[in-house]
Amino acid sequence: MSMLKGSNVPVPAPAVRVELGWQAAPGTPDVDASALLLVSGKVRDDGDFVFYNQAAHASGAVRHEGKRPAGGAMTDSLTVALDSVEPAVDTVVLAASADGGTFGNVPGLHIRVLDAASGAEIARFDSQDAGAETAFVLGELYRRQGAWKFRAVGQGYATGLAGLATDFGISVEDPAPPQPAPPARAPAPPPPPSAMPTPPPAAPPAPAPPMAPPPTAPAPPFRAGQPAASVPPPPGQPAPAPAPSPVRLTKVTLTKDAPAVSLTKQGGTSGAMRVNLNWSGGSAGKRLGKKLGRKAMEAMGARGALLPPSGELDLDLCALYELTDGAAGVIHPLGNNFGALHAPPYIQLDGDDRTGAVAAGENMTINLDHQARIKRILIFVTVYAGARSFEGLSATVTLQPQHGAPVEFTLDACTVPSRVCALALITNTGSELVVQREARYLVPEPGVSPQRTIDKAYGWGLDWSPARK
Repeated sequence: MSMLKGSNVPVPAPAVRVELGWQAAPGTPDVDASALLLVSGKVRDDGDFVFYNQAAHASGAVRHEGKRPAGGAMTDSLTVALDSVEPAVDTVVLAASADGGTFGNVPGLHIRVLDAASGAEIARFDSQDAGAETAFVLGELYRRQGAWKFRAVGQGYATGLAGLATDFGISVEDPAPPQPAPPARAPAPPPPPSAMPTPPPAAPPAPAPPMAPPPTAPAPPFRAGQPAASVPPPPGQPAPAPAPSPVRLTKVTLTKDAPAVSLTKQGGTSGAMRVNLNWSGGSAGKRLGKKLGRKAMEAMGARGALLPPSGELDLDLCALYELTDGAAGVIHPLGNNFGALHAPPYIQLDGDDRTGAVAAGENMTINLDHQARIKRILIFVTVYAGARSFEGLSATVTLQPQHGAPVEFTLDACTVPSRVCALALITNTGSELVVQREARYLVPEPGVSPQRTIDKAYGWGLDWSPARK
């Protein structure tokens, strides 16, 4: 049952999963979950803000897990280990922000608090009165006499995530507006010949007398109120560290109309870039895997794969790579070919989610510190078991550079019997690292594996041999 605004309930679990949910529909703004860790109503510093651009608190107690489609709906989740929240923190604010519209255009907006261990619902609050707001505090976890509680809040902001964060003490980067070019001036017309005076001959310049060097002025004394950055450090002591940069709220959503972005221009040129695939089998895909046995699945073209023990859908996140020295290959779970992060190919698959039950989905990491050695990377996904194709499935892809704005997009509905989908192509042009949204479903020919199919479509030219998990 949904809670009333202002009501509260005890939270007996040591760790919770907070799900922000809404109904996905054409024209619905993108929605993001965030959390702020407060001490007496304010954050201590910008590190107390956990959101899509700052996915984990330094304590590890609060983490942003990312979006996940769920049968026509979407969720964006946070995990909060309440027993690990620092003693000074008395409140964890749970907020939502809308990108590309207002919450009046977001149907079914709600927040759920679940026991992280059992999945049991502890609390739920449905927003009923959203209008022109672009940010919401939907709820908060707070301490009372050594125990945690959840309160349904429902406070809206018309100033977006930036206004909400600023109210709690976060320093938000203010993007500079584009400066218009100065108007061009037409050159003044020359005067007519009759009006042009004849300049007198110039006299040779007189030699300048030698000048004594100016005396060295003593350093001005320090005065109260003088900015610290302008005060030179005492001899033998290092200069003070520069002030931390404000929080960046920018992000990039790729669409059919705007399918590409330069990571270089976004500042994502170094560090680790996390690639996340979060997918949902939906009721159709799960029914198929549960109703059909191994022989039926193989007869339907599931390439003889072993079904996961649960009988659920099993998708694999993979990548084709080509380096600047000509080396090329594939990263995929088959044969435990998970790659390497600090050696060629500088790509590593974190693991293999064989049921879709892992909240964080499947993840791959690309080491952008070696981007000069990377020519191109094609990120793709295959159906390993549990369904004939991507029909009826849904997925969200997020590329999160360590530096720079996250890049995300959703897959369109699949209308063909495809078992392999090209997600994104990352290309090093020599001057930029560009991400291109592909979202391209391919149909393998009879007897041809999904990996060979995508190799042929993108001209990688690898030699393939049978492999399985």
